Amino acid sequence: MPRPHYLAVLDRSGLLTALARFDPHVAGTPPLGLDLPGSDIDVICQATDAEAFTKTLWDFASPLDGFAIHQWTSDGRPVVASFYLDGWPVEVFGDPRPVARQAGWRHFEIERRLLALGGDGLRAAVMQRRRDGLKTEPAFARVLGLEGDPYTALLAFDEMPDPDIVRRLNACLT
Repeated sequence: MPRPHYLAVLDRSGLLTALARFDPHVAGTPPLGLDLPGSDIDVICQATDAEAFTKTLWDFASPLDGFAIHQWTSDGRPVVASFYLDGWPVEVFGDPRPVARQAGWRHFEIERRLLALGGDGLRAAVMQRRRDGLKTEPAFARVLGLEGDPYTALLAFDEMPDPDIVRRLNACLT
């Protein structure tokens, strides 16, 4: 039986409402249309008060299947919670930085932009790499011929003008 649509799951669950004071943004493969049967829903938040964020997640998700939460006390690492909603694994990240400055959101925005500029050809190529077992960023990196760490390499597209990206895509997809 197929899973319900990720937006319906989020709406029914009330997760985004529970996290509203932490500026939740849905990211990852489902909104990009690159999800596979095992894909999760990522929610990225700004959590300047890690204790309040952790308590909110605990209150909301502790009764749910697979609930786990990790809160580091140093190193500026985010609070990360995971659990299941209607067959979907969910990961929620809370970092003190604004969402727009967090690496997970930046990757998501870059991938969305690449897909908008690269169209069906890029989507098909990335999906094939995903079906072959690659995670999203490594799949994009492989298709785009990026060297080194795929997470770092993708960030180079953040400030690149659209015409330069289109030239790169045309060279990789022909």
